[in-house]
Amino acid sequence: MKNTMNAAILGAGNGGLSIGAYLALKGWNISLFDAFESQLSGVIEAGGLSLSGSLVNGFARFAEITTDIGKALSGCSIIMVTTPAFAHRELAERCAPFLSRGQIVVLNPGRTGGAMEFRQKVLEVNPEASFVSAESQTLIYACRKTGPAEAKIYRVKEKVPLAAFPSSETPLVIDALKSVYPQFEAASSILETGLMNMGAIFHPAPAILNIARIESKEAFDHYTDGISPCVGEVLEQVDKERVAIADALEVSTLSCRNWLGMAYGIWIEKEDTIRSALRKNEAYKGIKAPGDPYTRYITEDVPMSLVPLSELGRIAGVQTPAMDNLINLAGLLHRTDYREKGRTAKKLGIEGLTLKELKNYVITGIK
Repeated sequence: MKNTMNAAILGAGNGGLSIGAYLALKGWNISLFDAFESQLSGVIEAGGLSLSGSLVNGFARFAEITTDIGKALSGCSIIMVTTPAFAHRELAERCAPFLSRGQIVVLNPGRTGGAMEFRQKVLEVNPEASFVSAESQTLIYACRKTGPAEAKIYRVKEKVPLAAFPSSETPLVIDALKSVYPQFEAASSILETGLMNMGAIFHPAPAILNIARIESKEAFDHYTDGISPCVGEVLEQVDKERVAIADALEVSTLSCRNWLGMAYGIWIEKEDTIRSALRKNEAYKGIKAPGDPYTRYITEDVPMSLVPLSELGRIAGVQTPAMDNLINLAGLLHRTDYREKGRTAKKLGIEGLTLKELKNYVITGIK
């Protein structure tokens, strides 16, 4: 028996198309939104999307395909946001006038501080908005758009932590999604999901340190060729800083190596490094390095991952020289102040909070 639900998918990229098609094939009524009509044209012309891969195969039809955010959200109880993290703030502003019916908004993923930033911005625009803001720790699929109206799911992660902001609402979100995504597991708070942001470890450093290869249009695999022993050592240092912040905040987390084992069912040996553990992961094999020096691995993962992690480190009293150096180097490469553009404590609404106040805020939503 199919469990029918009205849901909106905001973002028609790899993740959005895959999630939307999967839910449609599960019997949900799906509204597919993207701000750019060009992202939707192939699906509109085909009348739907052909989904293939390890999870489900079939042709999915959507109840609505639109660039109108109000139309997309109308009547939906679940809203799955699948845009890049740098679009979350603007998207929250666009959604704000329509979020007044107790809807559940899930950022897939939130990166670091996503659900907090989304809620903060919505309430700035519409203080009467009544909704639940939540985030997954990572995108549940390894997937790609493979044609104008085609997508493929290569791998489904076995366990994905999820938390609401405030965390008192997490059980509500888990219950709403458990029939279609039993992989979602309740995290203690968005500090746990945000501090287990593996994109912050896997993406910026290899892209920044291989920037000459990327600019010269060299074709190489991101997770193997792009992570040499020296690059791997930088990843180790960034991961140590992330874990130290989690420890200072008394938040449960995993090392990168152990996270790979949890998410992908990989057997991790004690002597494994991040580099060797990544090479064991079949789901990452063949994934090419970015072809653009302005890749999302820098433009998204530096301001929306490394910056808020560094900011949390400052609040927690943990020094983050590896993260800070990458933030500064990315800014030099792109002539951009990524800290100013990023999720600062001020933008997250946590500037000036003590450690104790921060931990209470993510649980209760009250400062």
